[in-house]
Amino acid sequence: MDIIKKIENQIKDNVILIYMKGTPSAPSCGFSAQAVQALSACGEKFAYVDVLENTDIRRELPKYANWPTFPQLWIDGELIGGCSIIIEMMQNGDLQKLISKTINKYNK
Repeated sequence: MDIIKKIENQIKDNVILIYMKGTPSAPSCGFSAQAVQALSACGEKFAYVDVLENTDIRRELPKYANWPTFPQLWIDGELIGGCSIIIEMMQNGDLQKLISKTINKYNK
């Protein structure tokens, strides 16, 4: 499968998806650890892709997303941003609101 198609399918098939270094239980960088902690605090399940184990995705996703760094949080097919944006949204309550609104949309 073409790597861009694979990325598009991952984003389409997972309502909440984080591309990160490592796994949620064992992040391999501080930024991924902070992002996962903020995301986990919202209380909803999310999917992840370890870009250290998927070098083709690590190479191509920044070009596809026009976002150069990891982690990358995608919600409902839209790129939300990286660690600093995730933390800021968590601190001002916007992350929880966005996730709740998105989950409610799919649970109707």
